[in-house]
Amino acid sequence: MSLVHAPAQPAVRLVGLRLGALFGPAVFGVTAAGVALPAVITSLGADPAAATWILTVHALALGVGTALFGRLADAIGTRAVLWSGSAIAAAGALACLYAPGLGTLIAGRAVLALGSGALAAGGLALAAATDPAERRRVLAVFGAVIAVFAAAATFAGGITTSVLTWRIALVLPVLSVLAVPLCLPLAGAARERRPVDAVGALLLTATATAGLMLIQARTMPFAAVLACALVFLGGAVALWRRVVARPEGFVPRAVVTDRRFLRAAAVGAGVYAGLFAAMYAVPQLLAREHHWGVLAVGAALLPGAVLGAVVSRVAARPVVLAAVAIAAAVAGAAAGLGVGGAWGLVVGTSLATTGFATTQVVATGRVSAAVEPRRRGAAMGLLNLCFFVGGAAGSALAGALSGPLGPGGALAVAAAAPLLTGLLAPGLARD
Repeated sequence: MSLVHAPAQPAVRLVGLRLGALFGPAVFGVTAAGVALPAVITSLGADPAAATWILTVHALALGVGTALFGRLADAIGTRAVLWSGSAIAAAGALACLYAPGLGTLIAGRAVLALGSGALAAGGLALAAATDPAERRRVLAVFGAVIAVFAAAATFAGGITTSVLTWRIALVLPVLSVLAVPLCLPLAGAARERRPVDAVGALLLTATATAGLMLIQARTMPFAAVLACALVFLGGAVALWRRVVARPEGFVPRAVVTDRRFLRAAAVGAGVYAGLFAAMYAVPQLLAREHHWGVLAVGAALLPGAVLGAVVSRVAARPVVLAAVAIAAAVAGAAAGLGVGGAWGLVVGTSLATTGFATTQVVATGRVSAAVEPRRRGAAMGLLNLCFFVGGAAGSALAGALSGPLGPGGALAVAAAAPLLTGLLAPGLARD
């Protein structure tokens, strides 16, 4: 794990700002892309259910990237991770900008998200490695910066789609590359050189990918569904056996069996599932049923997202997270059923964004304090993998249910995820 030497008092805020700028653009991959999704569907003539892969594959690859490169940060150092992530993200962005169809666009988004995950992993590893006396303050600034990006994301997606092109909205996560030079001075050499458990990494990636594809079974032929089911079941069994046989492998047993990690992972997955489902369904509902343009959608969601920045900065506590998650669930379910009209949808999505920003501060702080320094990169990566797998499941579920239930019905069902989060979150204070 790379160390961030304890900064002097005036430098603490600057460290949080740099690391937040490195991680923050990753949220554009969901919120900005969600606002642009109706334009993508129209431009490419894509099926709305198939287009959910634009969000789903980003969440999946982002989660896998944070887990893979989080472990690599422990083994080879954060500096190498940041350089690698920059190159991968740039390649993915170019692929998206020139993709001729939906399939190649989705592939480009996967590459972009993998690179974005590497950069996010670098930011998380450096944040978790700050001096314990300063870590809470660094994480508070870190979370506030992320919330600011979340606040700007919907508007950025709207304005780039309206003024430029939806392709720019889909590649905004590449902006993380601009923060790399600011963060390289914070990245020291790795404590020790250790081989990476490539088999464990492959098993985790295959199992998570197959599980998420099963949620999209309605859009796949039966043979593909069967293959995914076999890979998921076989991969899950093989992965657990690998964890037992190699306690310090790619998935450290001490991390994934820790009660604090498991609760934080479940809480984050629920929050992300609700947010990703909202970012799939709400822009479509506002565009189709209320005739809002993409710029209007982005501007309407901006004030609520600013609230997320404030809450994550001054009131990031488990009980606050629980209250926000429950409020988001109730508002989202009501809005999905037509209560409150267009502004009901805006309120529900804004609360979901607030929960997202608060989760990063609360969960990251709890887990980084609970694990040993040599496992922090892996723990942060796996934690965010769980978050983004939850998010991918949320967008995939919303896409699958939007056919029989419509986007509003899908949003109402997906509200169960943040509701469960609200019930679990208070336990983070006791663990």
